[in-house]
Amino acid sequence: MIMAIDIGNTNIVLGAYRDGELMFSARLATERARTDFQYAAEIDAILRMYRLREETYEVAAISSVVPPLLPIIKSAVTMLLGCRVMSVGPGVKTGLNIRIDNPSILGADLVCGAVAAIRKYGAPCIVIDLGTATKISAIDRNACFIGCSIMPGIGVSLNALSANTAQLPFIDISQAGNVIGTNSADSMRSGIIYGTAAMIDGMLERYRGILGADAAVVATGGFAGNIIPFCKDNIPMDPQLILDGLFDICKKNS
Repeated sequence: MIMAIDIGNTNIVLGAYRDGELMFSARLATERARTDFQYAAEIDAILRMYRLREETYEVAAISSVVPPLLPIIKSAVTMLLGCRVMSVGPGVKTGLNIRIDNPSILGADLVCGAVAAIRKYGAPCIVIDLGTATKISAIDRNACFIGCSIMPGIGVSLNALSANTAQLPFIDISQAGNVIGTNSADSMRSGIIYGTAAMIDGMLERYRGILGADAAVVATGGFAGNIIPFCKDNIPMDPQLILDGLFDICKKNS
């Protein structure tokens, strides 16, 4: 068995692979104040829930965009599973040709998403990650990562609106409502949902102008289900893209 863990700013996503098949995926809230014992207890509970606690784990592969949490999660996994732990970063074979100004600063989540996207969808490819930040990555015809765009995420934008205005409420976006809102909450939903979808439509047009009209597109991230159905393009959603990329990278380094 191989454990894959993606540490994000809002959630930690983990899953376990048996013979290349993802057996489960689960989310934990990212909390910097937790100890390795607390995370170990939570991961232990999840594995027991899926009846996978007694399995033998060969390696745990971790990607992280929260540097202070990486050693804590590593310690938790080592304590719980007693297996080798590998984190995506400099010195780890990814098979990805990164052509940006400083390849060493590229986020591990973007690396994992690109690796999985190339294998599953081919190149050229555009990867849309709707998480704490909204990120759009470009992979060219030669399967090289050539750059990305980063925007405030859905949750960040909603919180900024509500926290910095006197009359706009905190809302949920589980229902889209009308494009033209007739009250504050619906107007905010319209701006966030349809506005973000329109931004993605426009960015895809620009990206395809560079990568080619045949560039594949895939979306992932916690907010993908709220936004992607309202885009003009028929964009496939792949919730496990980063975990799959972690698994791929793990196999390259086995």
